[in-house]
This record gives sequence, C-alpha cells and structure tokens, in this order.
Amino acid sequence: MTYLVLFICLWIALLFYFRIADHYNIIDHPNERSSHSDITIRGGGILFPLVNLLIIVLYPAYWLPALGGLLIGTISFIDDRITLSNKIRIIIHIVSVTLMFIFLDVFKLPFYLFIVLYIIAIGVINVYNFMDGINGITGCYTLIVLAGLQYVNLYGVNFIHPDLIWFPMLACIVFLFYNFRKQAKCFAGDVGSITIAFWIVFLLFQLIFINHNWSYILFLAVYGVDSVLTIAHRLILKQNIFKAHRLHFYQLLANEHKVSHLVIAAGYALIQLSVIAFVVLNTRFSQLEVFMVVLLPLMLVYLIFKPRLMKVLR
Repeated sequence: MTYLVLFICLWIALLFYFRIADHYNIIDHPNERSSHSDITIRGGGILFPLVNLLIIVLYPAYWLPALGGLLIGTISFIDDRITLSNKIRIIIHIVSVTLMFIFLDVFKLPFYLFIVLYIIAIGVINVYNFMDGINGITGCYTLIVLAGLQYVNLYGVNFIHPDLIWFPMLACIVFLFYNFRKQAKCFAGDVGSITIAFWIVFLLFQLIFINHNWSYILFLAVYGVDSVLTIAHRLILKQNIFKAHRLHFYQLLANEHKVSHLVIAAGYALIQLSVIAFVVLNTRFSQLEVFMVVLLPLMLVYLIFKPRLMKVLR
C-alpha cells in the first residue's frame, strides 16, 4: 500500500509541476545540437530530488547522501532555468559528493584513493547527464540499473534498505510514462539526470565497499563505453569536450540515421540488462576477466560501427 500511495503522490506531483512549468515557461527549445524538434517541458526529473527529500524524512539514517542528492538536484534545477557558471556547479557537486563520502567513511582511505573516488563520482554524474539526449534513454537505462541493484540487494548482498531503491524506481516509472513517447511530454533536465546519477553512484559505492567487488561498476558499462570513447574521439578531432555535440553513438543513430528514439533507448537498456545479468550471475571469472569480457565487445562494436555511422556526415 505504501508504494501505491507513493506512486500516486509522485504522479500528482509531476502533473502539478507541468502546470508550474507551463506558467513559468520552463521549456526546452531545440537547437542545432538537439536530438528533438519540438518544444517540450524541461525538468520532469524533479521527481528524483523529491524522492531524496522523502528519504531524509522517512530514513534519517541516510540523511547525508540524501541531502547531497537534494542539494545537487536543486542546483541542477536552477541551472535548467538560468545557466550558472561552471565554478558554482562544480563546487556544489564536490560538496554533494563529500556528503556522500562522509556517510561512506571514504576519508579513512589514503589521500590518493579518495581523490580518485572524487574523480570517478563526479565523472560518472556528468557522463550520465551527457547521455540524456533522446526520449526514453535516461528513464529506461536508470530503471534497468536500479532493478539490477535491487536484485543484488534482495537476493545477493543486502547493502541498503530496499526502499532506497524502490522509491527512485517508482519515480522513474512515473517519469517514463510522459517521456517514453515519440513526442515526449517532458524531459528529465539536469535536475533529473544529475540527481539520479548521484543516487546511482551512491548505491554502487555502497555495494562495492561492502562486497569489495568492483565489477559492479559495470552496471554502467554501456553509458561508460559510449561516453569515454566519444570523449577520446572528440579529443582526436581537437574539439572542446565541454561543449554540446552530436557525436555520441546514440546521437548518430537518432540524428543522422533517423532510428527511433524509443528503439535506441530500449536497445541501450537491454544491452545493459544483459551486462548486469552476466555480472550478477558470474561464478567463473575473476573481476579482471569480467571487465574484459564485458568491455572489449562493447568497445569493438563502437569502434567498428561508429565510422560507418559517420559516413553520412562527410
């Protein structure tokens, strides 16, 4: 009953936000870098900071990471409305991740290790945001990752209270109802993609630190390969990697080859699901071998097919 009530409340909250967004003109205008052509409400991912607020109230033991999620979500919502300077954003990101790390007791580690963890956390959060470019991709991918984490939590390593995964999953389902469409009613915005990325990073670190198995980071393998290799590609092209672009693998499929956004989103989610299943069910390979078995095929697909996808740009 609790989950049903929460589901209804989140749905009502999103409908209420639509009215506010319409009134205050919180919309996304397509530009030459966009993968859509229609004016759409921005910030539908505001449900995720609301979930963080709910966690603070109902599960105060987790108030530090939840506050970090709420803080990073708030600054992201403001950035959706008025473009903030990079310095302000990075400061808030560091503060939010620091709150997470205090909870995870990261600062007992050697200095160089928690610096590396800062880089990983902030890098993953921003990569997740960069990948939010077509209808359905963030919602579908997030739902799969959270479902995988919940499976591990319930049937493998109990690393967190299940509600801390169920709640964002419910928010994700509500969001997808309005986003997983040919013509989306709303986009997640930075407030959605960055907040849920922050929470996923927290969940993964919590699991990894308890189980000492870094192969769980492969729950983000598909996004990771697309993003890292695209950054490398742009560096080779001597482009500014901090500026918007259309060179991600999924962007080439959607923009230059007109593959349906929903097909791409579902495809990314299903490939990630197969990776998660392999990681979770693996009983044979070492952690290093798991990384190789997962990453090498994904990298080969990217490196072989991306040049073919780009021929239309020449």
